[in-house]
Amino acid sequence: MAQKKALLIDISMCIGCNACQGGCKEANHLPEGEEKRLSPTAFTALEEHDGKWARRLCQHCETPTCVSVCPVGAFTKTADGPVLYDAEKCIGCRYCMQACPFRVPRYEWSSTHPRVQKCIFCYSRLAQGKQTACAEACPTGATKFGLRDDLIAEAHKRMDAEPGKYVSKIFGQEDVGGTSVLYLSPVPFEQMGFDVKLGTEPMPDLTANAMEKIPNVVTVGGVMLGGIWWITKRREEVEKHEGSHKPTPKNQDQK
Repeated sequence: MAQKKALLIDISMCIGCNACQGGCKEANHLPEGEEKRLSPTAFTALEEHDGKWARRLCQHCETPTCVSVCPVGAFTKTADGPVLYDAEKCIGCRYCMQACPFRVPRYEWSSTHPRVQKCIFCYSRLAQGKQTACAEACPTGATKFGLRDDLIAEAHKRMDAEPGKYVSKIFGQEDVGGTSVLYLSPVPFEQMGFDVKLGTEPMPDLTANAMEKIPNVVTVGGVMLGGIWWITKRREEVEKHEGSHKPTPKNQDQK
């Protein structure tokens, strides 16, 4: 049985140097240049909150909503943690963007052959026994790669060793059923822009049942509506973060 890999990101140790993004761009052959938010050319990004830095990337959920809502199987969850994306299967429905509780997937609006883009946890590097490029590039150890169970134990060890330094929560340990990206923070997570009201239940329960019925959408439309209620509820949030209008190529290249 594959052992699940994960990242532990300690916000108290991050200095905002952006080496993680640089390493990610190099490993994924993305255009150089610092970007302050996730985009089709930035799979990870640093957000500054009152002098502290929070890193954003795909959380690689234990039970991913993107996998459950994709009608063509373009997203898959691997046994060792990463959530992968196959552009060859993608039909551009963008259900994944509406369903993701962390608002991660980005769409190549300006491309003639658009894809959904997101972190894939350096899956090819993991297959070679390497760590993720972002963890390797981090100069302070703010991002640590390892086995998920070991990193959870490490996080608890740090909290126990320095009482009061961290809030008493490991973000991602149980949120939406657990994720492969874990966080420690010296301040409440909501102050760092995290949604702390997502709950501990996996999101796909309704959506998975709904998407199975797509071929019979005419006859089971009523059931479908119940299943996709959560997805459509997310539309306003996605538009807020992505913008209501598709960007021009000029805006797309702006860093």
